[in-house]
Amino acid sequence: MHQLTMLALRAAVAGSQATMKVYNKEDFDVQLKSDHSPLTEADINSHFAIDNLLKTSHIPVLSEEGKSIAYEDRKEWKKLWVVDPIDGTKEFVKRSDEFTVNVALVEDHKPVLGVIVAPALNLVYWGDKDGAYRSELPKKWEKQTPMEVITDLSPEKLPHEKTIDFTVVRSLSHFSAETKEYMDKLDAVHSSINSLSIGSSLKMCLVAEGKAQLYPRLGPTMEWDTCAGHAIVEAAGGHLLDWKTKEPMKYNRPDLLNGWFLVAGSGIDPKHYWLDKKNKGQ
Repeated sequence: MHQLTMLALRAAVAGSQATMKVYNKEDFDVQLKSDHSPLTEADINSHFAIDNLLKTSHIPVLSEEGKSIAYEDRKEWKKLWVVDPIDGTKEFVKRSDEFTVNVALVEDHKPVLGVIVAPALNLVYWGDKDGAYRSELPKKWEKQTPMEVITDLSPEKLPHEKTIDFTVVRSLSHFSAETKEYMDKLDAVHSSINSLSIGSSLKMCLVAEGKAQLYPRLGPTMEWDTCAGHAIVEAAGGHLLDWKTKEPMKYNRPDLLNGWFLVAGSGIDPKHYWLDKKNKGQ
């Protein structure tokens, strides 16, 4: 396992451990940020646990809960970590277990490494140039502890059962009118569709492991929401494409707000699923 992959795994697990200490409390405070999204002490504790490890790499860190970094200060960064200390804080607050801790590495605007831990579900996903993988979290995490049981998510190694079903995942907390319209159109052109609602970056993990084939996101997200999942999906042979450009999403942009995008699993041709060429993804 590559050194930076191991570091990212250690950092994501450290953030997850900090998160679960709050999650397991009987009660915890919830604040609202300026955009009215929730913030808990778990978000902050996870950020610091992750940041303390990643900064040993001397690679700059862009984190949702870190200090705001102007584009003028980061535009020359050829390599950076992109971190979401808790993706799916709404699910965390509702105690639905469908939240994740995300750590990604970006080089030249491309995600080359991603780790997603779902601590309440005891799952970890990661992807790098060697492939994409899923494992249960080890009970004790040490610097050199290997994952005990690893599932290779490479398309040729995944067991594929014959099915006529086509599964589309969508956001649990952010189901826009545009997404409903898209789903209605998809249902009209596809013979058999299952629709699955789930929180956080777990949607991209399901696409990466072949349990879902498509994830349309016709609503706002931020770079840290997608970067780790993007790396894992691509490492598993899939795609995450910007809705307007039809190209892989780029990172460390002047505006960290993502446009609409489409995630397609291995063996799925995204061009068959845009459905509306007049839609500009705005």
